[in-house]
Amino acid sequence: MGTEPTNSEAGGPLTEDHYRELALAKDRAKPIRRATRMAAFNGWTIAGIAVLSAPFALFGLVGLLVTIGLCVVAFLEFRGRRELLKFNPSGATLLGWNQVGFLTLIVAYCLWMLFGGATDIQNSRELSQLVGASQLDLYRSIIVGFYTAVIAISAVFQGGNAIYYFTRRKYVVDYLAKTPQWVRDFQYASNPS
Repeated sequence: MGTEPTNSEAGGPLTEDHYRELALAKDRAKPIRRATRMAAFNGWTIAGIAVLSAPFALFGLVGLLVTIGLCVVAFLEFRGRRELLKFNPSGATLLGWNQVGFLTLIVAYCLWMLFGGATDIQNSRELSQLVGASQLDLYRSIIVGFYTAVIAISAVFQGGNAIYYFTRRKYVVDYLAKTPQWVRDFQYASNPS
């Protein structure tokens, strides 16, 4: 009885070295796969927000620009994910810059709402009559606080996502340098999406 025959002795196509290479490549690909899952989550979330913002596109230029911007960000998130799934280092870079662009879109929208909204509040006689002059300052403070908080939170999350994606590039480069082509082809064929 003794030892079990290896696959190559039993007539299988792979040797123990092949299995070892596949296991090492699977470990090297883990941080890349995590990034693709994050990109899928981000892409679907942003696409959902774009769908929800679409009705506002009918009522003004700002709503239209925001909806278009969100659609572009969602599209690029899915594109970067596809490139990462192909173990293309440019996918990580695209995803990082996409998050920077998303942060820029959020900040631009918030600043527009802060400066446009604050001016509208100050000049709105109907609102002054409705809430009173003393309440108008409170309302203005709430608006400023809200959009300032959105900017700060977005800087943390989108900035963090951008840094995360940019740092995934080194994992892709390492994977490509240390993984034989036949293993890369096998992994891509077994998990193309």
